[in-house]
Amino acid sequence: MSSISISIILVDDHKLVRQLWVDLLQKNPLFKILADCESGAEAIQKTKELNPDILIVDINMSPTNGFAVTTEIVKNHPSVKIIGLSVNNHPKYAMRMLELGAKGYFTKTSSFKEITKGILEVYNGNNYICEEVKKLMPDVD
Repeated sequence: MSSISISIILVDDHKLVRQLWVDLLQKNPLFKILADCESGAEAIQKTKELNPDILIVDINMSPTNGFAVTTEIVKNHPSVKIIGLSVNNHPKYAMRMLELGAKGYFTKTSSFKEITKGILEVYNGNNYICEEVKKLMPDVD
């Protein structure tokens, strides 16, 4: 039995999406949801206060999008591992997030099994891109 507890802050500007993700993630005893934030600014503040292991951040938010949140968190809280989240499965979004310092990328249609796997990979220091996006990426290693 593992005593691991991965602390997570979830960021999405759609309340229903946040609630669904929180409900799903809380079902896994490895995950502890510290906060769910509706804006990039709130995410930056909560990250500063709570110092999570993982920040799962929606890309398409306004006025502070996931790219800006990632840039800010990587600069000021480099120990926090960021996973981008989007409805968009275009590889350029995932690649941009990794360029900015994120460690992972999911689409909102990723399975819970894959999300769990990805969170664990990122927590353990690896990068993770969901299969839906990875299969569309050019072969790069």
